[in-house]
Amino acid sequence: MWQTLLTPVDLYCERTGPELWAEPVNALTNLAFLAAGLWGVREVRRHGTGTFAEVLAWWVVAIGIGSMLFHTFAIRATIWADVLPIAGFTLAYTLFTLRRLLGMEWGKAIAIFVAFYAIAGLLTWAVPDWLRQASNGTTGYLAPFLALAFLGTWTALSGSGAGRYNLAALAIFVVSVICRMADPLVCGSFPLGTHFLWHILNGLMLGVLLAAAARYGEPKVGSRQ
Repeated sequence: MWQTLLTPVDLYCERTGPELWAEPVNALTNLAFLAAGLWGVREVRRHGTGTFAEVLAWWVVAIGIGSMLFHTFAIRATIWADVLPIAGFTLAYTLFTLRRLLGMEWGKAIAIFVAFYAIAGLLTWAVPDWLRQASNGTTGYLAPFLALAFLGTWTALSGSGAGRYNLAALAIFVVSVICRMADPLVCGSFPLGTHFLWHILNGLMLGVLLAAAARYGEPKVGSRQ
């Protein structure tokens, strides 16, 4: 088991070997997440949006730390440090949107949350292997994409100012997904690859989501949030 967890992995153009510093640009561009998260903490505190929003901001910092760990110690064990914070933030921000940005009671929010991710999970599971491989595994991010599209549109239609932030984040995410998919395709002509752009753009995207949380996610008066 331990031998399997310590097996080196090579998933991106920039990495040419198992060495610690074999992906310097991919590693350092994770600073975009740390910058977005720390900026988000400041904005949440400045607007007085509360603990839930601040937790989201610190979660973005955790995403950066986990991804940096994976792009330096690129082994099977550290893949989890990369993917779990992203998955956790996606789920938490979905609940935040339902509760704070759309103002739902807990019962309704949880029901929609469960139904949405059941459907998103089934759609992700149904993606054929050829498409998963052709997209460089990017179809694994189908659920966050659908969440941004669905909840961003809903929030915008509800009249909340957060809607335009969520839709802007969706547009940025589309570009970052293209960069992630393109990475193995450009190795021959551009050995650095394009994965570092995935980090930079997603740091920007998460910063936009934290701006929405800080500016429009205050607890409603009298609500138990």
